[in-house]
Amino acid sequence: MSYSLVMVIIFVLGYLCIALEHPLKIDKAASALLIGVLTWAVFILFGGVDVHEVVHSLDENLAETAQTLFFLFAAMTIVEIVDRHNGFKIITDRITATSKVKLLWILSFLTFFMSAVLDNLTTTIVILSLLRKLIKDQPTRWTYASIVVIAANAGGAWSPIGDVTTIMLWIGGQITAGKIITGIIAPSLISMIVPLVILSFTMKGEIERPEQGKAAESITTPGEQLALLILGVGLLLFVPVFKTITHLPPFMGMLLGLGIMWMVTELMHKKKSKEIKQKLTVVHILKHVETPTIFFFLGILTAVGALGAAGQLGLLSEWLREVTGGNIYVIDSVIGVLSSIIDNVPLVAASMKMYVVDPSVLDFAQDGTFWQMLAYCAGTGGSILIIGSAAGVAAMGLEKIDFVWYLKHISWLALVGYLAGVAWIYVEKAVLGL
Repeated sequence: MSYSLVMVIIFVLGYLCIALEHPLKIDKAASALLIGVLTWAVFILFGGVDVHEVVHSLDENLAETAQTLFFLFAAMTIVEIVDRHNGFKIITDRITATSKVKLLWILSFLTFFMSAVLDNLTTTIVILSLLRKLIKDQPTRWTYASIVVIAANAGGAWSPIGDVTTIMLWIGGQITAGKIITGIIAPSLISMIVPLVILSFTMKGEIERPEQGKAAESITTPGEQLALLILGVGLLLFVPVFKTITHLPPFMGMLLGLGIMWMVTELMHKKKSKEIKQKLTVVHILKHVETPTIFFFLGILTAVGALGAAGQLGLLSEWLREVTGGNIYVIDSVIGVLSSIIDNVPLVAASMKMYVVDPSVLDFAQDGTFWQMLAYCAGTGGSILIIGSAAGVAAMGLEKIDFVWYLKHISWLALVGYLAGVAWIYVEKAVLGL
C-alpha cells in the first residue's frame, strides 16, 4: 500500500470520527489533531522525499495556518469582549421580530451583506453571538446558525474581501473587485434565497427569547455597552482597510483591533472593584473563548496541508480536467462540492497553479467565466457540509452543532441553493452569452 493511499485513508477515517463525534463521544478537536499529525508523519517517514523538503513544506503550511488561527482567535475574543459587556443587547433589543420566518430572513440578509464587508468567518462569529441573545432553545438556534453559515458563505463569495479564496483570486489577478461584485452577487443571492424560501414553508410559530441576566446588566452602563459595540464593530470593519493600506495579512489588522480593545477595557475598568474587573477584563474573558475550535482548525488545516504537499490535491485537479474534458462549468461545480469536504483554499490554490490567466481565451482571461464561477463555487459549496468552510467550522465549535444533524437537515438545502446558483451562471454565460 502506497504512502499516498495511507494518508488519504487516515484523512477519511479522521473525518468519519469528526462526523460521528457524538456517538463516539470523542471531541472533534482530538480527531482533527490526530489526522493533522499522522498525515505529515506518514509523508515524512514513507514518502521517499528529502526530510528537509518536508519540514520546509510543513513550515510553510504552518505559517499559512497560523494566520487563520490568529485571525480566528482575535476575532472571537473581540466578539466575546463586546458580548461580555452586553454590547449586542443594543442590537437584539431593536430586533423585535418574534416570527421564526421573519427573523430568519432578517438575520440572513444581515449576514449576507455583513459578510461581504467583514468576511464570512468574522460575520458568523458576530451573528452567532446575536443568536444566543435572541433564541432560547438549541434545536431552533442550530437551524438559524446553519442558515447563517449558508448566508455568510454566499455573502463572502461575491466580495473581493469576503472570503479567503476571493482574496486569493483578487490578489492573484484572476478577478477584479468590480467584476466579481457585479458578476457573482446574483447567483450568491440565489444560493441563499432558495433555502430560505423552502424553510419558510416548513418553519412555523414564534421564537422564545432567553432571559437576560440582571447581574451582567448591572456591571456595565448603557454608555459602556454602546462604546464597546461601536468600537468592536468598527475595529472589525477596519481590518480590510488596514490590509489595503499596509498590505499586511488580515490577521495583523485583527490583532491590532484586539490590542486596542484590550487597552480600552483596561482603562475603562481601572477604577472599578476587583470583582467587576475579574468579570470584564480581557484576561478573564480569554478563559471563555472556545479554545477547542482553534485546535480543530489547526488539525484540519494541517491535514489538508499535508495532502497538498504530498501532491494528492494536485492529482485531484489534474483528474478533474481529464474526466470533464476541460468543461469549465463541470470543473468549477465539482470543485465547489469538493470544497465541502476538503478546505477550499488548497483547492483554489491548486486550480490557480493548473490554469493561468490567458487574455486570448475568453473564459480564462481576467474576470473570465472560469475564475468568476470558481469564486462562487469554492465560496458557497463549502456550505453543503458543516466542516466545509471556516464559517461552518466556527459554528460547529461555538454552537456544538452535530455533523450528522447538519447532514440530515441542512446539507440538502445548501446543495439545492448551490445548484440553483450554478444554473444561473450557466444560463447567463453559456446560454445567453452575457
